[in-house]
Amino acid sequence: MYLSRFLSLHALWVTVSSMMQHYPSVWGHYDVCKTQIYTEEGKVWDYMACQPEARDMIKYVKVTLDPPDITCGDPPETFCAMGNPYMCNNECDASTQELAHPPELMFDLEGRHPSTFWQSTTWKDYPKPLHVNITLSWNKTIELTDNIVITFESGRPDQMILEKSLDYGRTWQPYQYYATDCLDAFHMDPKSVRDLSQQTVLEIICTEEYSTGYMTNSKIIHFEIKDRFAFFAGPRLHNMASLYGQLDTTKKLRDFFTITDLRIRLLRPATGEIYVDEQHLARYFYAISDIRVYGRCKCNLHATGCKEENKRLLCECEHNTTGPDCGKCKKNYQGRPWSPGSYLPIPKGTANICIPSISSIGTNVCDNELLHCQNGGTCINNVRCQCPPAYTGILCEKLKCERDPGGCGQNSGQGAVAHGALVLLPALLGAAGLCSW
Repeated sequence: MYLSRFLSLHALWVTVSSMMQHYPSVWGHYDVCKTQIYTEEGKVWDYMACQPEARDMIKYVKVTLDPPDITCGDPPETFCAMGNPYMCNNECDASTQELAHPPELMFDLEGRHPSTFWQSTTWKDYPKPLHVNITLSWNKTIELTDNIVITFESGRPDQMILEKSLDYGRTWQPYQYYATDCLDAFHMDPKSVRDLSQQTVLEIICTEEYSTGYMTNSKIIHFEIKDRFAFFAGPRLHNMASLYGQLDTTKKLRDFFTITDLRIRLLRPATGEIYVDEQHLARYFYAISDIRVYGRCKCNLHATGCKEENKRLLCECEHNTTGPDCGKCKKNYQGRPWSPGSYLPIPKGTANICIPSISSIGTNVCDNELLHCQNGGTCINNVRCQCPPAYTGILCEKLKCERDPGGCGQNSGQGAVAHGALVLLPALLGAAGLCSW
């Protein structure tokens, strides 16, 4: 019995190991731009799509407040305690470090006691609205990889809008609306991300989930990136190959998770009641202790590195590309139009490298050094690549199915082996009692 089980497990391991040689257990990290391989002609470069690691993008942010004088403390003023809204003997004074609440305290290390936070002036000009715009700018295109998290030291606002820009703040689009009453505040029915689907994932919603008034124990507001990823990658994001495939073929989806700037529009502070207590206006204000934004530099799948230079993030471009986002071909490497890399086919993607201009290489179209025929193609007399049946392009860098009206879907035949491996692996593990997904 034990021998039989051992042999079954051994057979399973051999099968899985064989599959893993072609489809690694972590599909699509894209953390290498090129690697040397050995062929009959010798050692050559094999190029692949690549991207930088995700990181805490708050380290590189520039923050702007509007109106500029909205931070409390100049002149000094008193405000009510957050735990007791009728104890109004706390002071904000910009000239005293212990009593100041400048914007940079939204981004400092948490865990201190007492806690540090930015704070606005109080609603002393009621009924004039207390509006604040907090703009976060990176001067760089960023791809979001995790939830945006805003932690309030005061009660969460009754009304707020999170907005994004893709053009460095020239134009803005709403990301999500937040309110205690969505219908009253924004004429929208309340929803949560759980109400969305693959088909409606780009819908802009108003949620009441994070706006529960002044006397709440919870202080956090989310913009759920991972929950939206899960519509394509599964609840635990196991199937990242599926997500990358969708991002690769659906520009609107890719753009949805891409930003250059974020703007937090605070429209009404937490009141906790239907009416505003005009006798205690010092209890109404905004205070934020932490903002978290995780993402990666957008480098169009042409770089694994992103460095800060002169207070600006720049991609460390490969594949003969250049520019802040690796968005164009280098001089003398314009033998074909620039193109972003592709996540497909899984797991290495397609590099779409820039190739030398004809004037700079004479008649050479391919060789065994820089101009390596991709995806198993063969260089014929340095003048053309002989491509496998599924590929086309000067260097066999493109899938033929991309030309088809239906694209490279599951029915096209491309990537069918990879998809089969993804399905087969959990089934094999489950059959042996080793998988609990």
